[in-house]
This record gives sequence, structure tokens and C-alpha cells, in this order.
Amino acid sequence: MIASIAFLLAAYLIGSISFAVVASKVYGLPDPHTYGSGNPGATNMLRTGNKAAAVVTLIGDGAKGWLAVWLAIRYGPAAGTAAWTVPAVALAAFLGHLFPVFHRFAGGKGVATAGGIITALHAPLGLVLTTVWMAIALGFRVSSLASLVVALFAPVGAFYVFGNALTTWAIVPIAMLLVWRHRANIRQLFSGTERRIGR
Repeated sequence: MIASIAFLLAAYLIGSISFAVVASKVYGLPDPHTYGSGNPGATNMLRTGNKAAAVVTLIGDGAKGWLAVWLAIRYGPAAGTAAWTVPAVALAAFLGHLFPVFHRFAGGKGVATAGGIITALHAPLGLVLTTVWMAIALGFRVSSLASLVVALFAPVGAFYVFGNALTTWAIVPIAMLLVWRHRANIRQLFSGTERRIGR
């Protein structure tokens, strides 16, 4: 039990690292909470015109989700963790991104982090969902639309891959939280005022 709790805490702390904030400091950009959508994520970072910072944010946020889960998969069994540890770690890392302790609990929407988490759990599923996101984002140039579609498909894919397992039931709340974090974008999509990528 102690080992499982240690992995959960580590996952939350890893998830709490905001690469939008890190990239902003490295590239001398303003705090991502203060412009555009106010969301510390790759799409909002693009609004600075600094594509390198946006790429760093995208890769970093995805990598931290992957790393937290991979560590639990790789080292958890040897540490004597419980069977529920990996699914719980996945959710803890995601919650860390949404509510980061290092940044006054003002986190991003979690798309890249969710992608990294799912890729660590099942690489082919992560690849399929990433491909779907890219196709919609590039085709319609609307990041939120791509994210919402993937959030709806992720639990379906999880049930197909994992069945009625704890891993699936970790992905379900992640998908629900993704939709919830995009509630303002949903209103803007229906009103026709949603921003397009690059604007």
C-alpha cells in the first residue's frame, strides 16, 4: 500500500509540471495564463508566435503523462504495488496537469498529457487517437473540436482494448474531465466563435 501511494504522489507531482510555464520562462514569453484562452497548453502557446515554445509544451506535457505511467508499469511490481496502481497513477498524473500544485492549481486542459498516458498504457491505441486528433485538427484547424472527438472515442477504444478493466475505468474519467475542461470551447463551437489554430 505504501509503495502504491508513493507512485500516486510521484505521478501527481510529475503531472503538476506545466511545460507551458517552463517554455515561457525559457523563451522569455509572458505567463500563458495571462493571454489568449488563459490555458497553459500548446495551442495557446502558438498565439505568442513562438512555434518552438508550443512544440516544447506539446512534447513535454505528453512526455510527463507517459513517464508517470511507464514508471508505475516498469517499477511498480518490483516495489510491491497493488493491482490498481497503474490505472490510479494514470488518473493522478492527469489530475496533476489539471490542478498543478506548483502553479496554484491552475492547469491546462490535458489533451497532450492524456495522449501520453494512453500511449504508455497501450501504444497502438495512443497512436490511433493521436492520428485522429491530428487529422481533425489539421483538417478543420480547430484544436478543441479534435480534442472533443478524441475524448469521446477514447473510452470506446479503451473498452475494446482492455475490456471491463480498471484501466478502462481510469480512462473514462479522464475523457469526461477533458470534455468538462472544454466546456467554454463547446459553447464557442456552437456559436461559431471558436478560435482556429494559428489565430
